[in-house]
Amino acid sequence: MAEISLNRARTIIRKTFEKGKELDLKPLSVVVLDAGGHVKAFERQDGAAPGRFAIAHGKAYGAVMLGMPGSAQMARAEAQGYFMNAVNGVYGGQVVPVPGGILVQDKSGKTVGAIGVTGDTSDNDAIVGLAGIDAVGLTGLA
Repeated sequence: MAEISLNRARTIIRKTFEKGKELDLKPLSVVVLDAGGHVKAFERQDGAAPGRFAIAHGKAYGAVMLGMPGSAQMARAEAQGYFMNAVNGVYGGQVVPVPGGILVQDKSGKTVGAIGVTGDTSDNDAIVGLAGIDAVGLTGLA
């Protein structure tokens, strides 16, 4: 399985921030996780709330650990709240099941990690995160 290199992770963050600026979004925080759920890179823009790391991480962690993007997790939580409650019990409350948690796949369709974006609306978080992933030649599932 391919990995997300540190350089690629930093580029994803930079391009996500650039798209956020282009769309005039609120200050963002972005985390990039590898396929095992470990942090490769994180940045918080000036003006972003200090607690945003945990939210960004929770979005990405849920995506990579469950193999489903934040939008699918949210739908599952709405349809079967007991399932997401159980998942959060298993993962120590680390899963934030909303858009902005984006699976990252290589060209063959293998999951190589996930990113979590937070700071604006969850839907806008997902839009800019997809732009960051696309900029490095990978595919995002939001």
